[in-house]
Amino acid sequence: MDFKHLLADAAGLSAVAADALLVVLGTQDPRPAGLDPAVASLLAQALADGDLQAKAGRCLYLHRPAGLKARRAVLVFAAGNPASSAKAFKAAVVAGLAALKAGGTKHLAVALAAGAPTDAHAEAVATAAADAVYLYRHTKPSAPPAPLLARCSLVCGKAEVREVQRGLQRGQAIAAGVALARELANRPGNHCTPTFLGEQARELGKAHGLSVQVLDRRAIEKLGMGSFLAVARGSDEPPRFIVARYDGAPKTQPPVVLVGKGITFDTGGISIKPAAEMDEMKFDMGGAASVLGTLRAIAELKPRLNLVVLVPTCENMPGGDAVKPGDVVTSLSGQTIEVLNTDAEGRLILCDALTYAERLKPAVVVDVATLTGACVIALGHVNSGLFSADDALAESLLAAGRGALDPCWRMPLDDEYEEGLKSHFADLANVAGRAGGAITAARFLSRFAGKFRWAHLDIAGTAWKSGAAKGATGRPVPLLTHFVLSQAR
Repeated sequence: MDFKHLLADAAGLSAVAADALLVVLGTQDPRPAGLDPAVASLLAQALADGDLQAKAGRCLYLHRPAGLKARRAVLVFAAGNPASSAKAFKAAVVAGLAALKAGGTKHLAVALAAGAPTDAHAEAVATAAADAVYLYRHTKPSAPPAPLLARCSLVCGKAEVREVQRGLQRGQAIAAGVALARELANRPGNHCTPTFLGEQARELGKAHGLSVQVLDRRAIEKLGMGSFLAVARGSDEPPRFIVARYDGAPKTQPPVVLVGKGITFDTGGISIKPAAEMDEMKFDMGGAASVLGTLRAIAELKPRLNLVVLVPTCENMPGGDAVKPGDVVTSLSGQTIEVLNTDAEGRLILCDALTYAERLKPAVVVDVATLTGACVIALGHVNSGLFSADDALAESLLAAGRGALDPCWRMPLDDEYEEGLKSHFADLANVAGRAGGAITAARFLSRFAGKFRWAHLDIAGTAWKSGAAKGATGRPVPLLTHFVLSQAR
């Protein structure tokens, strides 16, 4: 999709040449002064007739509206003052796009009824529009035709052009990263295998001039990643370890490192999961998808920093050679792990990747994983779980989530939570009790991240949706992209 600015102001909206004009109003000031007379007249009539109410999310579609050059118009209300809240503005744009989705709109112009748009508004328009036209079709030939929408413009004045262009560029890159993450995660487990993920990483590298290594089982064994390989043992699908680099700064500058959990299908192994909704375990590589999506966005934006993405990827299956409850494995760090539950496999592959990250002499490491159902119970499907002992790093990630409209919530990481990970037969166990499961999982990972600045994002509640809207969300690509950009010098 093409994203551009469109020079105009609220008083000149009737002259905007587009297939559709989406006007965002605020409930704080439902009839703003200075609004184009033709638009103001349509608004007043709709409110008077009861066809539109000044409540957040309410919208009205108008075909061939009188006095407007645009052939379609949507009037939509945002909560409060959308000029000062990109979140409220984006929610209104999403509602307006839904009203236009089934129509013939090829070029959409979006305008604030009052106030000047910022780069945050521009990013919100780009990501909302891209999300509205995304449609998974790789294994579904019967999928409906893609929406016609091919161009989206944000109306702004001359003074805002540079800021709006910057926001649209960032939003377009993030949208491309989100689309890649969604496409990878939505593919069935028999299509998106560890081998396939490695191939996609290589293609990404070729397209954007990145350095990409995809290590096979023999190379992983040579590294000594015994914990990672233990998870892969039960599957016929060979494991892969992906190392992808974006070099935007001198080699002497320590890299930002993102680590993504890449379990392409998770049966639970010998500790097998219930059958209900097990199909959704194809999404268990959501962390891998999101870090590759972030790499895609960063490669397009080209900030002055170095970024390394690490993806340990395999299946977790109950084969004849599968790891068993009570087995003890040796991690790359040399620490031994008693595997009490084979369904706590994500931490077993991540711990070796974290140890590998140490050799990169990183500035900071963030691992991303659909790690625990306990995080879903704690935070639902709104916030990703954030764990870090580094206050400054945690605040950077929280700020990135706020700026990207992709929120996370900081969870505790006190030393006392590690008590349950003690083992009689190894240096530590891979699970503790049921209570505080997301926290004890993070404490497990912290044992392998003691030599660098580290944070963990548990995205089990945010990486995909169930029910009628089943599918990958692409989160937390927006958060991660904002965070990585914030690390540029």
